[in-house]
Parts: sequence; structure tokens; C-alpha cells
Amino acid sequence: MEFRNSFPRLGRRGLLTGVAMGVAAPAVLRAQGNAPIRIGEINSYTAQPAFLGPYRNGWLLAQERINAEGGIHGRPLETLFRDDAGRPEDSVRIAGELVASERVALLGGGYLSNVGLALGDYALQNKVLYCASEPLTDALVWSRGNRYTFRLRPSTYMQAAMLVEEAAKLPAKRWATIAPNYEYGQSAVRWFKALLSHARPDVEFVGEQFPALGRIDAGATSQALERLRPDAIFNVTFGTDLLNFVRQGNTRGLFEDRAVASMLTGEPEYLEPLGEECPDGWIVTGYPRDELNNPVHTALRDAYRARFNELPRCGSIVGHDTALAIATMLRQANSTDTEAMVAAFEGLRYPTGYGTGEVEFRALDHQSTLGAFVGRTKLQGRVGRMVDWRYADGARYLPPDEQVREWRPRQN
Repeated sequence: MEFRNSFPRLGRRGLLTGVAMGVAAPAVLRAQGNAPIRIGEINSYTAQPAFLGPYRNGWLLAQERINAEGGIHGRPLETLFRDDAGRPEDSVRIAGELVASERVALLGGGYLSNVGLALGDYALQNKVLYCASEPLTDALVWSRGNRYTFRLRPSTYMQAAMLVEEAAKLPAKRWATIAPNYEYGQSAVRWFKALLSHARPDVEFVGEQFPALGRIDAGATSQALERLRPDAIFNVTFGTDLLNFVRQGNTRGLFEDRAVASMLTGEPEYLEPLGEECPDGWIVTGYPRDELNNPVHTALRDAYRARFNELPRCGSIVGHDTALAIATMLRQANSTDTEAMVAAFEGLRYPTGYGTGEVEFRALDHQSTLGAFVGRTKLQGRVGRMVDWRYADGARYLPPDEQVREWRPRQN
């Protein structure tokens, strides 16, 4: 396995914040004294705790380090965390309260794609900056993209393209799909089918299953997939849905002599709960935390373990990176004026906690070039691990610029 670390050499504190402090505070921010810069963070904490508990910890770790080093030109960051319970309508209501009553400078967060889209629409209508952490729907930056919305994580298109690169090498010709029945799952399936069909015109998709999020009937779903007699399966379920699907699929022999490509399954928050039921050989996107030993990531992993008495998960990196990207933007903007922050975010580069180098928020569509790791699942002892992995740089898995311009609304 080859790993190239292009991250600049910094001290331990610099490795975690990624930004050196200036000698003198710029006048625009200094004029406001030492008042905290408030960020409104909205997420589905009670609905998706496996990812979002570690996410919040990662965010706090970054914020504590930033503030320990002097904050943003002398002003500390303060984050107001709010729970939308996985409901788009609640996220919009909370956003309004944070902006109007709490006077936050910007919004961040979002996990479910439908929630992210609701927050993106709110940002556009109210001209408020929104840095989306996790929502993976492509619509957030393309068909429904706007001037005020930016996204950190690689999208469904990007992660589907990463998996297709490996899936196209398989002899499998008959594919079936399973995904949660909402924007994220529908988008992931749509792009996987389109991209794999382009790479391998000889494949056919013989059927699909779209169980409701969090309410999968895994036994019936496994039986339905088995009746299709596919050579391979594309899976987009996660969390408890994934656990139930794997359990029932193992019981019914669904995965025997059958390839599986699976989005997000290599992330520790979803892989580790599978325990001894972890299937071998699935092609996955994820986060090989225990084997990722470059200096930047090792420093973050050690600091996280010292602070929270546990190892980070993928959510931890996402939370950490979101706070770090926002801090980098604020230093560059030299202001909490929305238009100044938007201008600073366009083309912004920050060093990811993965230690794989700098990530850019593209001015073209506000999508970051953060990548993901692609590898295979393997049961090691009683725990599933991600092995034979490589880092897939997000910049390599985006559609051509002219295609993005066609998709993205011109008025924004």
C-alpha cells in the first residue's frame, strides 16, 4: 500500500489547527473586541447518534485547539449545537432561531440529505452562509446549489465514481441495488447505475430495493434480492439498517459467491458494530483509522483519544474538518460579513485531518475536494476492518466543469 503525504511539516498544535496565528489582529475583527464568533450548528443528533456523537467531539477538539491558540484574531469560536431530530422542517425553524435570536455569524452541519437541502434553501432565501458537513446529495451544490451553501464531504456522485472504478474490474454483469428510500439513497443508486453502465456497457441492472430509512424489513429485502439472482449487489444502507441487512443476508447466504460494492460501510461507526458478522471482501468507501499512520492523522488520533478516551470515527474527522475549514475561512475573510465570508470560502484551501494534504472548496460549485478511502472489508478476529485501501482524491472523481455549469443554476 502506497501513501503519499503532501501535508506541510508543522508543530503538534499546528497539525491539528492547520493555521498559523498572525502577529497582529486585523482591524475589522479587532474592532469587535473579544466577543466570540458564534456558529449555529444543526444536526440530527438523536436520529443518527453513531456518526454525530463522534462528529461533535471532533468539532469540539478542533475548536478547543483553535481557541487555545488565540481564536480568530483574538476572538474565540463559540458553537451553538442544535438537534433537528432528522426533520427538515425542524432544521429550518432552528436555523431561523439561531440567526434571529442568537445572532450567529453562519450555519454549519447537516447529516441527512433532505435536511441539508432544506438548510441550503434557507441559506439562499435569507442570504446566510451555510457550511454543510455531511449531506451527500449532489443537488446541494449542483441542481439546487446557491451562492451561500458550501459542502465538505465527497458527494454521492463522487463516492459512486470511486466504487465504480473498482466494480468495473469485476466479472459481474448482473447487478441489483439496495438503498434507503430518500434523496441520498436514490441519488447514490442513480449515479452508480449511470457511471457503471458507462464504464461497462455489458452490465445490466436486474432490480432494486428501496426500504424506508430506519425501517428495513431485512429478511424480506434479502429474499427479494436473492430472487433476482444478481452477480453483484450495490448497497447504500448504513447504521442499524446495514446491520440488519448484513445479518439477514448472512443467514440466507445472500452474499456467498457474490460481489458487493457498498457506500460508507468502511467507516468505523458502521463497520465495527457488525462484529463477527462482518462480511469479507466487500468493496467499500470508508476510513481506515487504525492503519492511517501519517504524522498529521496520528497526532489528531492521539489527541482525540486523550481528550475523549476513545478512538475517532469518520464522523470525528468530518466534525474536526468542518470547524477547521470555517476557522480558516474566518481568518481569511477578516470579517463576519456574509458576503466577505462567501468570497473567502470560494477557492479556500485547508489541511484535512486525514493527513492527505490540502482540500479546496471549489469556486465553481462550492464542493470541496475532500476524498474518501476505498478498500475491502475483512473480519480480523471478532472485528471488521478495512484493508487493501487507498485514498481517492475527491478532485479526481468530479464531473467535467462544463457539465457542472449546466447542472448548477445560473442565477446563483
